[in-house]
Amino acid sequence: MTDPELADRVRELRQGGRTPKEIARALGMPPAEIAPLIRAIAATQPKKEPPLAGCWVNQGWAAGLTVTGHADWPDVGATAETAGSGLVSILVARDSGSSVSVCGYLVDVWCLGVKDTLGPKSVDRRKLPEFRDTFYRTYDQPPLPGPLDLARQVVFGAVAYARKLGFEPHPDFAGCVSHLGAPWAGQSDITFGRNGRPTFIQGPNDNASRVMRTLRRSVGRGKFDSFSPME
Repeated sequence: MTDPELADRVRELRQGGRTPKEIARALGMPPAEIAPLIRAIAATQPKKEPPLAGCWVNQGWAAGLTVTGHADWPDVGATAETAGSGLVSILVARDSGSSVSVCGYLVDVWCLGVKDTLGPKSVDRRKLPEFRDTFYRTYDQPPLPGPLDLARQVVFGAVAYARKLGFEPHPDFAGCVSHLGAPWAGQSDITFGRNGRPTFIQGPNDNASRVMRTLRRSVGRGKFDSFSPME
């Protein structure tokens, strides 16, 4: 057999539940020659995502945004309110046995994209509700459970939008991206910006002058809005 044919045969036998020794015996080859091939094939297989244990978003997350479709998403069309900061908090929990692994995302959907992340953090399954409540403690209302697709479209869509404006996600985002599932290859059904217009609301850790310079370069003067917290 040629190498591709051998690899296909090993893959077929492995998927059939054969052990490395059984595969070697079936192919009439030494186990020492089969073992590296089995490892190489296993490395090319997509890893299974841990089951989703929960996904939440703050109430009012869609303020100022336009969502096309997805009438089943929580809070969509509930209000046309555009006041606020444009910040969305998302928490995603993945099952990891006796505990869950959680990641949190603070997303500026009006301008800067992913501003901060939390995790991955291991939490005792029984303490997940308490952890969730702590994560959303600054909000007046409890978070809403939502589908992972909502989280993916908010986070990945906001990252793409912010990049067009000249802003990269928080450096720790790379460590949390896997909790959102498969790599993003689509286009978000959300129109970002406040009513479609880039809007920068200065946070305590933002370099306002740098953000303003970047926006002037990327979209031009008069084509974005900006506010200080007092405003």
